[in-house]
Amino acid sequence: MIETIPAALAAAVRRDLTTPVLTWYDDASGDRTELSGATIDNWVAKTANLLVDGVGLGSGDAVAVLLPAHWQTAAVLLGAWAAGLAADLGPDPQPVEVLFTSPERAGTAADWATGDRYATGLLPLAAPLREVPPGFLDYTVEVRGFGDRFVSSAPVDPNDRALAGPIEESHLSVCRAAAERATELGIKSGDRVLVDAGAYPDPADWLLAPLIAGASIVLCANLDPAKVESRAESERVTHRLT
Repeated sequence: MIETIPAALAAAVRRDLTTPVLTWYDDASGDRTELSGATIDNWVAKTANLLVDGVGLGSGDAVAVLLPAHWQTAAVLLGAWAAGLAADLGPDPQPVEVLFTSPERAGTAADWATGDRYATGLLPLAAPLREVPPGFLDYTVEVRGFGDRFVSSAPVDPNDRALAGPIEESHLSVCRAAAERATELGIKSGDRVLVDAGAYPDPADWLLAPLIAGASIVLCANLDPAKVESRAESERVTHRLT
């Protein structure tokens, strides 16, 4: 059994660098973004380097991630876990070193971080914000300046903290819970899973359960019911969470 989240991502990347690990749709904006193993590994590495080399965080530190289901949210979470950091998913995080959120939540969330604060508009093509909230940096702008490869100073241990907050969880306990959740949701290794982000907003469902199970993800925001059948066919979906 896979015992850490970075190990689960590494297994997904190793399966095939060119096939999609996560495909994102937003039926409100028309956005479609496909992340192959190589692409998501690149974003994760850049995010981990941002947190370690840019911010100076170390193993055991925590970041707050107050973002909806989105491919950039996956990059932020997986980057934090690759760096040996714990993620606090809110909704009311304890004060942490670094915060990632949306411009809409920036005003109320700013006090939750003692260090750097990053905002992202979750825009198509990872476009930068037209207006960055005061006291924040634009994640999509800042992260591009960091390296495409991340080398950890020490491997993430199964007993390292993965989730922070009122209830803390280790990588091992998160992976076990994700495997159990995958079974509950009917996700199997090799599946291509279409996920309605509105119905399954928890990263435990839309990200971790498929990742730990060895499945790939088609994550859909503002899912148009009229498009489900054609999308399932075009994306070769084998399982649906709608």
